[in-house]
Amino acid sequence: MIKIKLCGMRRPEDIDAVNALLPDYAGFILAAGFRRTITLEEAWQLRKKLAPGIRAVGVFVNNEIPWITELVKTGLIDVVQLHGREDIQYLKALRESLAAVGKPDTEIIKAFRIDSEEAAKAASYYPSDHILVDSGTGTGQVFDWELLKYLERPFILAGGLSADNIAEALAVVKPYGVDVSSGIETDGVKDAAKMERFVCAVRTAQKGIEHD
Repeated sequence: MIKIKLCGMRRPEDIDAVNALLPDYAGFILAAGFRRTITLEEAWQLRKKLAPGIRAVGVFVNNEIPWITELVKTGLIDVVQLHGREDIQYLKALRESLAAVGKPDTEIIKAFRIDSEEAAKAASYYPSDHILVDSGTGTGQVFDWELLKYLERPFILAGGLSADNIAEALAVVKPYGVDVSSGIETDGVKDAAKMERFVCAVRTAQKGIEHD
């Protein structure tokens, strides 16, 4: 099954909508300075409402490893998503830090901006559990999917996805998973109806792919 991540949750009503739809992941922007950034207090309130079985993803951008480790250790997040310039040495240090607190199997997703054949090939060899491909840091813009033919591993597709184009994306790109934020918003706020349309569109398209 194609994994579904709904990202940028900020309000209790966002979590109510997530719980009704049961995606695989719900994302919280914990790196400072972004429009959807939330405080740790807000993140805890949302996490406590999140239905069991939905994995909480913390999105970070060049943040300190001990801080991330503490958030995993305390149970605020289940999955770490890195969206900055975190190199392989950073990833190794993060894994060692997580192992030291008894969390060696923490899932790590690394986001890559895919704007060239070289970028796609570099992403292929980054040793995270998963890679997420986008046009930038949460730009909400579709990029050239043709470049994805150079990827040599499964990937999570992000960037400008919505209920209107997800069926085409799944048919053309065939990703491991999909990640959406701006495509499920109206005027910058999560829209429960758009969230439902998106998740239903993914699941409907998935059934069509299985029958082909």
